[in-house]
Amino acid sequence: MNKNLLRRSLIGAALAAITASCFSQTAAQTAAQPAAQTAKPIRLIVPYPPGGPLDTVARALAEKVKDSLGVVIVDNRPGAGGNLGADVAAKAAPDGTTIVMGAVATHAINPWLFAKIPYDPIRDFTPITGVAQVPNVLVMNADTANKLGIQKISDLVAYAKKNPGKLNFGSGGNGSAGHLSGEMFKAQAGLFMVHIPYAGGSPAQLALVSGQVDLNFDNLAAASANIKAGRLKALAVTTAKRSSAMPEVPTVAESSTAMAGFDVNTWFGLFGPAKMPPEVTARLNKAFVDALNSPEIKARLTTLMAEPMASTPEAFGEFVKRELAKYEKVVKASGAKVE
Repeated sequence: MNKNLLRRSLIGAALAAITASCFSQTAAQTAAQPAAQTAKPIRLIVPYPPGGPLDTVARALAEKVKDSLGVVIVDNRPGAGGNLGADVAAKAAPDGTTIVMGAVATHAINPWLFAKIPYDPIRDFTPITGVAQVPNVLVMNADTANKLGIQKISDLVAYAKKNPGKLNFGSGGNGSAGHLSGEMFKAQAGLFMVHIPYAGGSPAQLALVSGQVDLNFDNLAAASANIKAGRLKALAVTTAKRSSAMPEVPTVAESSTAMAGFDVNTWFGLFGPAKMPPEVTARLNKAFVDALNSPEIKARLTTLMAEPMASTPEAFGEFVKRELAKYEKVVKASGAKVE
C-alpha cells in the first residue's frame, strides 16, 4: 500500500476510535446525570413577603435540594394573610413543579378567621413534609412582673384570677398567632384578660417593652433580644416541649396543672396541589427531608430559634388536620374575623 494512503488510513482509524470514545463517554455521563437536572424547574411559592423566617428557610432549602431536584425557584406571592399564594399552589397542575410553603395561618387559622377563602386547606392540597416550628413565648414587661410578684405561670394565673380584667395582653392583630395563643391561655386557665391588638408584631412588642401592655405571646426569635437584655421576663414557651434555644424557660403546660396539654406554635411546611401522584410526592419528600436533616439547614433553623419537623407526608397531613380542628374552636371562641 502507498505510504501516504497507509498514513491516512491509520490517522482515520485513530480519529474514528477517539470520536467513538468521546460519544461513549458523553452518553455515559448523560445517563449518569440525575433526571432532575434536565427536568422543568420547580416553583416554590412563599405566600409572604421576602425576608421573613419562612422565606429565609425556603431559600435555604431551594439551594440545598438543587442536586436532587434540579432548579427550585422561590416565588413570593404575599397577600390576604397568605391566602393568595396558597391558592395559586392549590390551582396548579399536580405534577410536582409547583409547591407552596404553607403555614399555621394558611392551613389552620385563616379558614376560620376569614369569612371566605378560595381553597380548602385539606381537600385542595397534598402534604409533602413539615419543615419547622417556632415557639411562641409568654413574656411580661419585666418591671410589671417584679411589681406584681409574678415570676412564673402559676403566679400569673393566681393574680389574674384574683384580679379579673386588670391584666392586658398585646398582639400583632386580631387573629394573629399571638392573639390566639392568648385566647387559648385564657380559656384553659379560666381567666379574663383584655386583648389589645396592634398593627404588627413589632409595635406590639414595643408597647410591651414600654409598659403600655402587661404581657404578650410573642415569637421567641423576635422576643429573645429583649429577654436577654432583661427588659422582658420570659415566663414560659407555648410548645409542648422546651425550646433548645432557651432550655431554661419552662413550657406553659409544665408550669401549672391548669395548663396541662397546652401546645401552640408557629409552624410551616410544604404542600403540593391535590391529586399529586404518590411517586412525585415521595420524591419531593425524600429530597426535602434529607435537606432538613443536613447540618447546614439545621444550623440555619437554629439561628431562627426554629425546631425542625421533617415528617412523612401522611404524618404531616394528620398534623394539619389536628391543627385545623384546634384553631376552629379557638377562633370561634375569640370572635376574631376578617371580612
